[in-house]
Amino acid sequence: MNFIERPKQISVGVLALQGAFQEHIHMLQSIPKVSSILPVRTAEQLRSIDALIIPGGESTTIALVAEHSGIWENLKEFVRQKPTWGTCAGMILLANEANNTKKGGQKLLGGLDIKVNRNQFGSQIDSFESLLHIPQITSSPEDPFPAVFIRAPTISTINSLEVEILAKLGHNVDETDASTVVAVKQGHLLATSFHPELTNDNRIHKYFVEHAINYIVSGQNGKKEISLKDGNQNTQKPT
Repeated sequence: MNFIERPKQISVGVLALQGAFQEHIHMLQSIPKVSSILPVRTAEQLRSIDALIIPGGESTTIALVAEHSGIWENLKEFVRQKPTWGTCAGMILLANEANNTKKGGQKLLGGLDIKVNRNQFGSQIDSFESLLHIPQITSSPEDPFPAVFIRAPTISTINSLEVEILAKLGHNVDETDASTVVAVKQGHLLATSFHPELTNDNRIHKYFVEHAINYIVSGQNGKKEISLKDGNQNTQKPT
């Protein structure tokens, strides 16, 4: 087998239909391994990128705009095949199931074998910041990631052993338990219920870019998926 050389840089798109896409673009500008950054609004733009970020915003609105603009089916195809990261509303859209949806239901891109609870922590006035220990990006519990939660979803159920838990809340928030899962990875898909783009910390963006590069190489070399973490995946369902 002829192994493909590891790319030094990749092109990353940010879905720019609604929500905090400009903040993700700004954060990506600080990462040397990103060759180009593209606000994505069309199928043609989607075809030109290596990896995609679906930002926070309003998941129902993003889905409606995507459907009306004719990009929805292209997004579903992209998510099935290429590295994609969903933050907050983006995590909802990547989930296979969602609770607390608006009247009429919620269109989902799917791909992650999880069920999410929309707006777990209440309205925007209930927003908060939490310091998370994420072993894949933080060197120790003394070097946590400042996670911003705004009308954030949480993961209520994990339905596959392939889903790797990256972070839990770490402390109780009102009636939400400290063990609640707020970040996961499954194959080429990554999801966080919080907003890394609203901080000055680009470590999760760097992690996603590195993850995307590794996945691209593994796919070209005939492997189905990769793991960036040494050791076993967390296979427990959240309590």
